[in-house]
Amino acid sequence: MDTEAQPTERDRPSHPESPGPEERSRFALVSRITDWLPGGRITLSLFVCLAFLLLLNAFVVQPFQIPSGSMEQGLRIGDRILVNKLAYRFGAQPRRGDVVVFDGSGYFGDADYVKRVVGVGGDHVVCCDKKGRIEVNGRAVDESSFLYPGDSASSVPFDVAVPEGRLFVLGDHRSDSRDSRDHLGSPGGGMIPVGDVIGRADWIVWPYGHWTHLTRPSAYARVPSSDGAHG
Repeated sequence: MDTEAQPTERDRPSHPESPGPEERSRFALVSRITDWLPGGRITLSLFVCLAFLLLLNAFVVQPFQIPSGSMEQGLRIGDRILVNKLAYRFGAQPRRGDVVVFDGSGYFGDADYVKRVVGVGGDHVVCCDKKGRIEVNGRAVDESSFLYPGDSASSVPFDVAVPEGRLFVLGDHRSDSRDSRDHLGSPGGGMIPVGDVIGRADWIVWPYGHWTHLTRPSAYARVPSSDGAHG
């Protein structure tokens, strides 16, 4: 027979357990902060939200406004885009067709720019073939799905080899874009260091009517890598 005493309902404490020392200390700290802040808990909540947004902006996603028509008609003047700052943080590299935002200081000018990646390190990029198309590693690229209507691939001929760790970038509105073509004779040859890429433009979020997810076009899918393998 089990002789160990079992507590009855009458024996159970009628009040829930009181907070331990750590919980009381934490509550007291929050209480002191809210007593000190004008507005109390509301102000504290606003500060917490602001800190979260600052961390999000610094490490995860950052909004940018499109200042010019160089990426029309996909990105229009005044569009707000969200840039994925984690896209290239864990070993991934920018790929042909990605729309990227980068720091142009020392290359394009002291500002951030948004362009499309046309060539990556090791690529041979030529314009233009007999049909007026850009060729990457000997493969013609059909840019009609994103090139501004009526624009040619380029009014300026070029034949470039992209160094490792660099990107050759162009605007989709070629006749209204200052890009790698305009800096071929400058230090770095108009090629953007991968390390200066802030992130990949993934979404248009404003105005609401332009809301869309930006995807990599299939035009570059058959372009071989610089060693001859298909990328």
